[in-house]
Amino acid sequence: MTVVTETPNEAVNALTDEQIAVLAEHVENAELKAQDITKITTEYPQMTWKDAYDIQWAIRARKEARGNKIVGMKMGLTSWAKMAQMGVETPCYGFLADYFSVPDGGAIQTDQLIHPKIEAEIAFVTNKPLKGPGVHIGDVLNATEFVIPAVEVIDSRYENFRFDLKSVVADNSSSTRFITGGMMADVKDVDLKTLGVVMEINGEIVEVGAGAAVLGHPASSVAMLANMLGERGEELPAGTFVMTGGITAAVTVNKGDSICVRYQGLGSVSARFV
Repeated sequence: MTVVTETPNEAVNALTDEQIAVLAEHVENAELKAQDITKITTEYPQMTWKDAYDIQWAIRARKEARGNKIVGMKMGLTSWAKMAQMGVETPCYGFLADYFSVPDGGAIQTDQLIHPKIEAEIAFVTNKPLKGPGVHIGDVLNATEFVIPAVEVIDSRYENFRFDLKSVVADNSSSTRFITGGMMADVKDVDLKTLGVVMEINGEIVEVGAGAAVLGHPASSVAMLANMLGERGEELPAGTFVMTGGITAAVTVNKGDSICVRYQGLGSVSARFV
């Protein structure tokens, strides 16, 4: 049986500008108030991928209008197996706002979140702009100032984790908090494909993984992001912080948990959920 699916590159709208603005406010309020909502496509089954990203960009504009700074970008769904399972060919992206950042060893307020999970990731910081189409791994490595360990806290705003991928995109790809730590490294000095990570919660190992879990190489994730942004006429400017997607599975965390993720040769990242 052949399954025909839309792709995230679909460049058409089914929703009006007014509907997009209303949905952006609705979804952002769910994030800001930590109140779950029903997935958007329940009421708007006709929503396209372009609609979903337009809602995400409208949420970004709302935050910037209030004085929040956008401090980076993140990729999600960067496992080939997960993409096949979900019937899509391309990962999704989201933005990182300034208040998402938590210092290494810092406290994360669980009452500001709904059902948080953590993922171990590698983040890139660029020193040259990248704009698709046609960006490849070599371009990314040539435009990388350094890589650094990071932990992403994801938090879907949809009740009972019931959602589809268009709704996830509109929800800023479940972005909510991130922690960086450990040591910066030159990409020439580390094998990002074999880089091992160990995730611990309350001192117990819960996940292990290696960088190749991210599209075969974490730099592929940055290249894909640049190419996806290029379809909107956007680019990754020099100096952009990019989280490349989960090396490990996403693991649920609860109030009172302490987490520590150890990165081979690059130190560790830790935080507390209070």
